[in-house]
Amino acid sequence: MKDLVTMDNTSNEAFKLLKQLSVHLEQESKYQPREKGLTLIEATAENDNTICPKSRNAKVEDLWSLTNFFGLSTETFVLAVNILDRFLAIMKVKPKHLSCIGVCCFQLAARVVEEDCNIPSIHDVIRISQCKCTVSDIKRMEKIISEKLHFDFKATTALTFLHLYHTIVLCHSSERKEVLSLEKLEAQLKACNCRLVFSKAKPSVLALCLLTLEVETLKSLELFEIALRVQKHSKVNDKDMLYWRELVSNCLADYSSPECCKPDHKKLVWIVSRRTAQNLHNSYYSVPELPTIPEYGYMNESESEDSCEDMSSGEDSLSSSPPSDLEASFFFDDCKPKLKCRNHLYPL
Repeated sequence: MKDLVTMDNTSNEAFKLLKQLSVHLEQESKYQPREKGLTLIEATAENDNTICPKSRNAKVEDLWSLTNFFGLSTETFVLAVNILDRFLAIMKVKPKHLSCIGVCCFQLAARVVEEDCNIPSIHDVIRISQCKCTVSDIKRMEKIISEKLHFDFKATTALTFLHLYHTIVLCHSSERKEVLSLEKLEAQLKACNCRLVFSKAKPSVLALCLLTLEVETLKSLELFEIALRVQKHSKVNDKDMLYWRELVSNCLADYSSPECCKPDHKKLVWIVSRRTAQNLHNSYYSVPELPTIPEYGYMNESESEDSCEDMSSGEDSLSSSPPSDLEASFFFDDCKPKLKCRNHLYPL
């Protein structure tokens, strides 16, 4: 079986992809959460006054829902999880601080990945996440996280390798691009991110497991051979592949089952109390009518000023009505107590 380097002698694009792959393979260990810290979290019981696997996984699902709600990319979600795990793996954190930490990781990831115009305001994130933090709490916690991670947030993650592997396979394949769905692979990766155990896997190995499992379902011999060449080039041994592939396969099987509790992707439904609904109903009738715009000629200055005043007086009542057609996920736990972020975090 030929290796990818031999095949890439005739392809400039493929050669560049393999060069990128080599660079990321060298960097991936730098951005992996400390295994010792992850092991301590795994061994923590639910009733202990520190983070346990269940609370960590629930917070990752909240991050997934926040990402969906604000319409941000999969890269933002995966990076937020990476920042969260790297921080939890080096700091002893009390459960009451986890909501504040999660919001901070989400904001830090969004600033790295998203365009400035797409980054949600901290006030909106606090309100939607129901984290019960103040802006000052968030700023103090962001400072702690930034210092502990040395302000190095742009990480090499499993999503980085998943995109590279997907592009490399398509570059060498004669099959249609629609056959191997990157969107499906990303969804599977998000499911794995919701389980702490996969933070202990090398990002390159986790991505390769997802790729090969999906190739197997497609029953394409050509794609399977290319995936094996990618494994060889990435220097991933068969023992690691078999171990993590079984865990990934079990995770995806559990996640696809109807018994699995997962973030809600249904249309957002606004629930309004009877009193609020009555106030909204009354405010509708309190909006003054706008003056009729003449079809011919133009209004004088006094008419123009009156018209502007009427529009502004109606804006408050209009803006107070919740939008009913906003599509997003809404999956959050009950309100947490207000977080105090100072002097409660201890290095492991």
